[in-house]
Amino acid sequence: MSTTIRPARPWFRFGALVVLVLLLAACGKSTVVRTPGSPAPAGGSVVVERGDTLYAIARRHGVAVADLARWNGLQPPYTIYPGQRLRLGQDGRGTAAAAGTRRPAAGAGANTAATRPAPPPARPAAPAAPASSGFPWRWPAEGVLLGTYQAGDNTRQGIDIGGTSGQPVVAAADGVVVYSGAGLVGYGELIIVKHNEQWLSAYGHNRKRLVNEGQAVKAGQQIAEMGRTGTQRDMLHFEIRYNGKPVDPLLYLPKR
Repeated sequence: MSTTIRPARPWFRFGALVVLVLLLAACGKSTVVRTPGSPAPAGGSVVVERGDTLYAIARRHGVAVADLARWNGLQPPYTIYPGQRLRLGQDGRGTAAAAGTRRPAAGAGANTAATRPAPPPARPAAPAAPASSGFPWRWPAEGVLLGTYQAGDNTRQGIDIGGTSGQPVVAAADGVVVYSGAGLVGYGELIIVKHNEQWLSAYGHNRKRLVNEGQAVKAGQQIAEMGRTGTQRDMLHFEIRYNGKPVDPLLYLPKR
């Protein structure tokens, strides 16, 4: 039995053509819906709690780690301390608009700026004077100065004072202990004292910690015994931080 293939009927071809045209029209009228980006941070600040990391804080507040570090002047490895206050936006008010984005005034020529003489080169800014803490500091330990602060060097954010095992380590000013433990890599047995909302001091590499978190301490009160936890010799690593940023302790400690 032979099978005869008949050509498609004209009405069928016309119907298929109509369907194809309608499909193309529908595609041409489709609208792409864009998902808006995450809103800019509202500003404000947050106090670092025990166990916090910069990454965890950034995730909780919906901001990028790089932005959070930039707003607070932090450099890798982004070491933060309990009791430290972090800004959640530039200057606490959110990100600022980029400089140079103002539009020219109406009627201004397109090449007006090109015809103006170039401004004289700006003079280098004078180094800023250190912030005043408003209270006196004292040396946290007796001994030889082994290492000094170096701005921008993550391995030299304070001073190192050499001494003997078990030597007293004392609070450099009145405050409250906000951290006492060994959870920060590279600091050994560490104590952090909060003096007010802006100022912290840190005491690392101790042999033994003598104070607990939440305890009030007075300037000169022994808080630890010098040791070598996290280092190769008996020494105290001492830092002073202003708004979370390390500053040179020798600018605040009495002259020897």
